Amino acid sequence: MNLSTSSNRIIIDGNIKTVGDFQSIKNSVDSVIVNNKNIVVDIKNSLSLTSAVIGYFNKLILKDNISIQVNVGDKQLYELLDDLNLTSVFNLKKV
Repeated sequence: MNLSTSSNRIIIDGNIKTVGDFQSIKNSVDSVIVNNKNIVVDIKNSLSLTSAVIGYFNKLILKDNISIQVNVGDKQLYELLDDLNLTSVFNLKKV
């Protein structure tokens, strides 16, 4: 998995599957939300999202009042998040 950030955007390329991946995502998001309360997360081609990432995003949205838009490139991941009723919570978009 590779991460890059630009302004309020976090771009994730590759599969998200390890605790290390979660920690990298968390560190990147934490550094972006210092200056931005609205962030965009582009998940280009991961087939899944760990429960730790889902829980962390939920905490940011529901407790910390951070607005997150999640753009996913993989149809399977989009359907998974939709099945979990996270479409509106994550402002989910298929790109």
